[in-house]
Amino acid sequence: MNRFASLAVAAACAAVTFPAAAQFAKPEDAIKYRQSALFVMSQHFGRLGAMANGRVPYDAAAAAANAEVVADMAKLPWAGFAAGTEGGKAKPEIWKEDAKFKERQQKLIEETGKLVTAAKAGNIDALKAQFGPTAASCKACHDSFRAQ
Repeated sequence: MNRFASLAVAAACAAVTFPAAAQFAKPEDAIKYRQSALFVMSQHFGRLGAMANGRVPYDAAAAAANAEVVADMAKLPWAGFAAGTEGGKAKPEIWKEDAKFKERQQKLIEETGKLVTAAKAGNIDALKAQFGPTAASCKACHDSFRAQ
């Protein structure tokens, strides 16, 4: 029984530490996945920006719905940045400065969560106040880790 338990623990550890790249058949699939997630996020964030900047009329329900999509999508692309998935518009620094990249990921997730709260407040001033810090977290990551 001890041998079985040891094998089970070893298998569980191997499964947990198995690289995220295994989620994708090819590195190109990971690149497409992360680009797609970031594209969807940017489309919904752009809708919020249009409201925050007065280019379209403010709609509280639409703001809340778009902010929720942004926050949900902000959690997704990171699995597509595993070792062996270099390429696309991602700079090599992502894989060289892992701690900094993860810090930027976490900051984006935090800011998009705050964006949901602001959007659900139901007033344009709350949305405007949080839009800037959220956009700054996007920009900080792009400045460091995205090729032009």
